[in-house]
Amino acid sequence: MNPKLPKALYFFLSLTWGSITTFAGFFAALAMLITGHKPRRWGYAWYFEVGKHWGGASLGPVFLKDRTSDSPHLKNHEFGHSIQNCYFGPLMPLLVGLPSSTRYRIRRFRENVLKKSPKTPYESIWFEAQATKLGNEFMEWYESK
Repeated sequence: MNPKLPKALYFFLSLTWGSITTFAGFFAALAMLITGHKPRRWGYAWYFEVGKHWGGASLGPVFLKDRTSDSPHLKNHEFGHSIQNCYFGPLMPLLVGLPSSTRYRIRRFRENVLKKSPKTPYESIWFEAQATKLGNEFMEWYESK
């Protein structure tokens, strides 16, 4: 996959083809702004830090992440989901959003309630691996230009 994604194309695709997820992200951003959270930039996206020890969630060009991790890996991964939104558009919630959220919750239940380690690495499923790959490749290109 080519990580070179022009900013205008990213926002055009986010606002048209990926509008379902993008508009959910704009509502989340509005809620974050109203509650006093400050947006930060990562690549072309904005993100907000909220809560502790839960990871992140991507909603188009907006993502949320916990306050406890300042990992570039996490931010690249969530930004990669925003690139997936440009690829999958209206299918994003069904192909990536719901499966990712459900899988995350099952893994957390298994770890926290059942006290069992996950059977597979987090990125062993295609949509998580792809998000990380897209985010890492894009940020490598973005920071080098």
